[in-house]
Amino acid sequence: MLSILKTLMAPDVTVVQILPAPDKIVLIAEPTAKASACPRCGCGSSRIHSHYVRRLSDLPWQGRTVEIQLHARRFRCCDEQCCQQIFTERIAQTVGSNARRTVRLGNSQRAIDFAVGGEPGARLSEKLAMPLSGDTVLRLIRKTPIAPFPNPRVVGIDDWAWRKGQRYGTMVCDLERNQVIELLPDRETGTVANWLRQYPDIEIIARDRARFYAEAATRGAPQARQVADRWHLLRNLGDALQTIADKHRRDIGKAWKRSQLQQSAALQVVAATPDSRRRNNQVAREERYQEIKRLHHHGVPYTEIAKVVGLSHQAVSRWLKAAGPPTHDKPRQPRLIDAFETQLERRWLDGCRNGSLLWREIRAAGFTGTERTVRRWTKARCEHEPVSVRAIISAAGTTISSREYVRLLTLPVDKLTDHATEFKQELEKIAPAFLTAVTLAKTLSDLMQSRDPVGFDAWLLQAKTGLLGRFARGLEREGDAIRAAFEEIWSTSPVEGQINRLKFIKRRMYGRAKQDLLRKMVLAA
Repeated sequence: MLSILKTLMAPDVTVVQILPAPDKIVLIAEPTAKASACPRCGCGSSRIHSHYVRRLSDLPWQGRTVEIQLHARRFRCCDEQCCQQIFTERIAQTVGSNARRTVRLGNSQRAIDFAVGGEPGARLSEKLAMPLSGDTVLRLIRKTPIAPFPNPRVVGIDDWAWRKGQRYGTMVCDLERNQVIELLPDRETGTVANWLRQYPDIEIIARDRARFYAEAATRGAPQARQVADRWHLLRNLGDALQTIADKHRRDIGKAWKRSQLQQSAALQVVAATPDSRRRNNQVAREERYQEIKRLHHHGVPYTEIAKVVGLSHQAVSRWLKAAGPPTHDKPRQPRLIDAFETQLERRWLDGCRNGSLLWREIRAAGFTGTERTVRRWTKARCEHEPVSVRAIISAAGTTISSREYVRLLTLPVDKLTDHATEFKQELEKIAPAFLTAVTLAKTLSDLMQSRDPVGFDAWLLQAKTGLLGRFARGLEREGDAIRAAFEEIWSTSPVEGQINRLKFIKRRMYGRAKQDLLRKMVLAA
């Protein structure tokens, strides 16, 4: 065992004796070097002045703590001009100056500290037989040096909350390396500008549309090109559109109610027409038969055809012998729920999606079927409605919020139901200016996706004369940064990801993360 420990120790220390104890293991060690250099003048010396014992904590062994009793030496400096007559030898590979733990133990504890934090790190270290207090954990973190980073060329700037709505800081990331390079205590223009002046090599600054960051970038790095973040731009557009919707809420609500009345009237006509589900099923069977016929023509066996089309091989054989799919001309048997389908459709368009509630309502009107029957009807009805519209109108009733109105109006055309289409048509009659603003908002979103700065200039000219005029004039004031967003690939998305990591660290530190400690936890981890 002694030979194994000798190989595990650093080359500047050798183990001469092992003293096992019930709760720990004591290693007697001594330095291997014959001489040492003076830390002040660098002059080597082999003149020993005295000996002393350093007690160091080391990595545990078999769940027991390990203590190293290092027999260190003091030397006399050979340089008569040196002001330090006596010095202690340095054993840098094993232990640092004035340290009470070995380098490797300190590295292991530091890794735990950065991963877990203060008191949790102390508890975990205790379980791993490397005990230390919560305050020592924080001291180890604060003493960890931050590795130098190369001068950044492309940086992203965004704010993060010390306390949401009250106090904010600023995070700066090197976007080319996806690395946090600074954590500033506030988001004041002067603080950010002073930091930017230290790095004249910065060429691009990605930021949101906050005024203080725009001024800081202009004052601190006038040589850099500012790039407005595309996500924040679209978010600001959505907020502007919602503000306009709040101002036109009466007209929008009127159009919504009119579209509901028209849809309810259309249900009466639909109820009087034959059910189209049978025709749809027949079309689906005809398409399946054509696929069976094509595969049979290429010599595919019946069993393989059955797997492809989802039928049994006997059914495939019958369809081919009959030269077509079955027609199922037998008239559909009447159902108890048919007499109440118009009422159910009307309640469905009103926003009611609760099968139990619908069952209770039609039961009061004379329905004698079970709740399960109504639940099957709601499930089938839900499958024929687009998911996006279903999420907006679900349980909304006759009125929905301004944000939901905007979401519904900006949906793609292929995801709109008949009700939503009629709503847009009614809105065009009652509030055409608002619908024009919605169309312009969708156009800007499409331009951002296609990266078309020329189209943006034309969009500005058109938007400044409408309800989005105030928003458009704000974009015009930041014209260069907005156009750069169309041309450059950089954004503040990596910064947002690092801010999420920062939030996790803050919560993990139980509110004890002050500026210096939080900066070390983010930059030195």
